[in-house]
Amino acid sequence: MDTFAFLVKRLGQAVVVMLVISVIGFSIQDNLGDPLRELVGQAVSEEVRDQLRDEMGLNDPFFVQYWRFLTKAVQGDLGTSYFFKKPALEVILAKFPATFELVLSATFIIVFVSVPVGIYCAIHPKSLFARAAMAVSIIGISIPVFLTAIFSIYIFAIYLNWLPSYGRGETLDLGFWRTGFLTRDGLAHLILPAFALSSIMLPLFIRLIRGEMMEVLRTEYVRFAWAKGLHPRRVWLLHAFKNTLLPVITVGGVQVGTLIAYTILTETVFQWPGMGFLFLEAVTRVDTPLIIAYIIVVGLIFVITNTIVDLVYTRVNPMVRITGVKG
Repeated sequence: MDTFAFLVKRLGQAVVVMLVISVIGFSIQDNLGDPLRELVGQAVSEEVRDQLRDEMGLNDPFFVQYWRFLTKAVQGDLGTSYFFKKPALEVILAKFPATFELVLSATFIIVFVSVPVGIYCAIHPKSLFARAAMAVSIIGISIPVFLTAIFSIYIFAIYLNWLPSYGRGETLDLGFWRTGFLTRDGLAHLILPAFALSSIMLPLFIRLIRGEMMEVLRTEYVRFAWAKGLHPRRVWLLHAFKNTLLPVITVGGVQVGTLIAYTILTETVFQWPGMGFLFLEAVTRVDTPLIIAYIIVVGLIFVITNTIVDLVYTRVNPMVRITGVKG
């Protein structure tokens, strides 16, 4: 019942959040420019433009346009792209696999590097490796992602000529999903973008894990575990690191959504054919249905991610009930 009540509560919150996101996204369309400029060009007379605006409903009051949009959105219709002449949601979902695989690869790099490095730096804070890792993490936090992307292209693609510098490479069509994970060329094209994207959060998580674990290692709980004569690995991993995971999961859930937002820069530098690159093209073309659909899809991803994080949080720490009551 606790799980069901939690899901019902989060569903209600998700509906409210998505309504707010849809209002914000829909309200900015008038500030993006005139979509007719890209559709018909400059040679069309003002009379024809006004007629087209009436046919497209662009002259209707804001709330009339929004209500029309909302009634279609609840049915899965987020409008038709002006440029692609296809449903906006269909266009975005076609680009979603590329962005998802990029974010997933960056997440793997963050997890499999930050966890062992953060744990080691917490256990041996005065070691040469720990000091070097902290120094590098400070530099990593200070460098913007687009500079990391440009430097990695120059070093590994141009100077060393080890890896490709742009595009997604060869992909394999599975029918419902087009993936680059299953081809050697696809994996080669994925390395540099994933590394650049992971550089945003990797230093943060190394420092977060180190700091949280150092705090946990000072607690009476861990001291009691040492007094019992437990093996050091058991104390470090089972007792200390497990309690370190709670804030890491909380921060990580939010940052996964942030990674999706940062793919706009990464995909632009590497010409990665994902949702972020598509969004920038839509802004350039004033393709408002595509822009609004992108904002709503990304907002939905944020909501789903936060819900999953809350569920995982309760599994890691059974003392915290799903309803928020400590038992």
